[in-house]
Amino acid sequence: QLQLVESGGGLVQPGGSLRLSCAASGFTLDGYAIGWFRQAPGKEREGVSCIRRTGGTLTYVDSVKGRFTTTRDNAKNTVYLQMNSLKPEDTGVYYCAARPVFGCSWSAKDYSTWGQGTQVTASS
Repeated sequence: QLQLVESGGGLVQPGGSLRLSCAASGFTLDGYAIGWFRQAPGKEREGVSCIRRTGGTLTYVDSVKGRFTTTRDNAKNTVYLQMNSLKPEDTGVYYCAARPVFGCSWSAKDYSTWGQGTQVTASS
């Protein structure tokens, strides 16, 4: 059974950092592009970033460019989202998702396997 599990969320003061992890079981991530999405209360889920099978990345949200970094460690079967200088508007549930192709997509409908999400709250 294909499964993704996110971890690393929590409560942090504005300006702080968190590193989210997305661990796969039942399959190897190196055959998949992995996307990070987030959903704030009352808002639609939006694509944040994506990392291709070869490690190239795309960032879809202008406000996180320069603050968020997506990496992958295929040996650990894990993808990471390093989030620095967090702002209150970054608050939401963060999800990782996998699609079994080379390329990335900003659209949630293009991903077939999803994690359960992890809550990130940036608040004083």
